[in-house]
Amino acid sequence: MMIKLYGSPPTRVIRVLWMLNELGLEYELHPVDLLKGEAHQKDFLALNPAAKVPVLVDGDLVLTESAAIQLYLAEKHPEAGFIPQSIAERAQMYRWMFFLVTEIEQPLWRIARQTFIYPKDKRLPQDIELARKDGVAMVSVLEQHMEGREFIVGDRLSVADFNAAYTLDWANEEKFLQSAPRLQEYLERMYARPSAPKRIAEGLAATKD
Repeated sequence: MMIKLYGSPPTRVIRVLWMLNELGLEYELHPVDLLKGEAHQKDFLALNPAAKVPVLVDGDLVLTESAAIQLYLAEKHPEAGFIPQSIAERAQMYRWMFFLVTEIEQPLWRIARQTFIYPKDKRLPQDIELARKDGVAMVSVLEQHMEGREFIVGDRLSVADFNAAYTLDWANEEKFLQSAPRLQEYLERMYARPSAPKRIAEGLAATKD
C-alpha cells in the first residue's frame, strides 16, 4: 500500500516531505487545512487525537510527530545511509534532534502562539521578546557547533540535517539567524538540494493565493 501523508506546508509536514523525497518514495499527500479546523474533524482525530500534523500512514502503522516519522523512514530504508552506523554518532544525531525540537523549536512555537494561534485576548505580547531571546541564545550554541562542519553529525548527511534545515528555516523567518553566518550558509546549501521541498516563505505565500 502506498504511504499516505496528512498535512500541508508550511507546517512540519515539510520535514517528512523532505525525507520522502530524499528516499525516492512514492506517497499520497492529503492536505489538512488547520485554519479551517480540518484537524479537529472526526476522521482526522481518529488518526491523531492531538489534532496536529503531520501524520504518516504506512500500511497498518499510523505515526505522528515529524521527527519520529523522519527517523522511522530512515531506519526503514537503511540503504540511504541517513542513520549513522556507529552508536556514538547515532547518539549525537539524537542529541541534536532533541536540541532542535526542545531548545529552538519551542521558542518559535511560543512566538507563533502569541502572534496568531491564541485568541487575541489570551495572548501575552511580552512573551514574544522573551522567546526570541531564548531562541537566539540556543541558535548561537548550534552556530558554534557548526564551526568547521558541513553536516550536523559526522561527515555525511543524517536525519538530523533534514530536521535542522526546516527548523532553521523557521528560525530564519523569525530573524533568529542574523548573527549566525554558518547556519545561514548551511541553510542555503541544504535547500539547494534537488530533493528539497519548498521553503516556509513559499508555503506561506501559497496559502495566501
